[in-house]
Amino acid sequence: MSTAFLLVCAMCLDAALGEPDWLWSRIRHPAVMIGNVIGWLDKRLNKGTGKRLKGIAVVLLLVLGAWFLGRTLALLGPVIEIILAAILLAQKSLVSHVRAVADGLRTSLSEGRAKVAMIVSRDTRDMTEAQVARSAIESAAENLSDGVIAPAFWFLIGGLPGILIYKAINTADSMIGYRTEKHRDFGWAAARLDDVLNLIPARLTCVMIVGLSGQWARWPEMVADARRHISPNAGWPEAAMARALNVALAGPRSYDGKLRDLAWVNGDAPREIGAQEVFRACDMLWRVWGLALGLVSVWVGASFIF
Repeated sequence: MSTAFLLVCAMCLDAALGEPDWLWSRIRHPAVMIGNVIGWLDKRLNKGTGKRLKGIAVVLLLVLGAWFLGRTLALLGPVIEIILAAILLAQKSLVSHVRAVADGLRTSLSEGRAKVAMIVSRDTRDMTEAQVARSAIESAAENLSDGVIAPAFWFLIGGLPGILIYKAINTADSMIGYRTEKHRDFGWAAARLDDVLNLIPARLTCVMIVGLSGQWARWPEMVADARRHISPNAGWPEAAMARALNVALAGPRSYDGKLRDLAWVNGDAPREIGAQEVFRACDMLWRVWGLALGLVSVWVGASFIF
């Protein structure tokens, strides 16, 4: 079986089942196990001198370990590959978490804040309804790229080893890739490699959103917004999503009690938004997933013909 065919099966399985609580309440999710390894390495190695070199060593260890594990598990056959790839994709769970924010906002502002706190790292206690909605949409756009399109892309390129390497580095970036005193040096390699691995998927996600929304004429604006963004990759899907929904995203927000005056994305669009715009973002998540599935399916069909 081709890797593209396995990916089609994995995408459909993920969309159908997502992450069932009954399973992950009994066994550890692979991403949790990866996180445990990274946490252990962080605790043991992130001290003393030579933190950057130690961080590079950690990244090499993660890449080699993920490659070896992927190669070994792939020997168990295509069914195992499909199941593991589906587990490492996050389409249904992403939509569920984002939709929960919209449902929460329809109930009350406090419920919306509680739901968005589950998917963002910024301060949520004093958020307005518009800030909750913007945060949910930003998370939807970014996680569409690094939770769905990027792992699918790297599975297509490198099979099970490819998707495992991507998830290991992406998890490492989320845990140690911060520009804080503690992790600035130790997490440098993880953050830089994560930027590289997301370079193509982030822009591919942007192109798919633009293609579905027909916003090609505004491409120069999106490029400008993406280049001003704090992240070298997240700004691309965010800029496309903002224009697809005709909303303003990003802007000032608070982390650990400190306000950060970050640039707006599509800043001239409406900023006072709510649950309805979050629901529309969920619809776009499924439309992009459908386009991605269609493109990979065409690849499968072409492989049979040629």
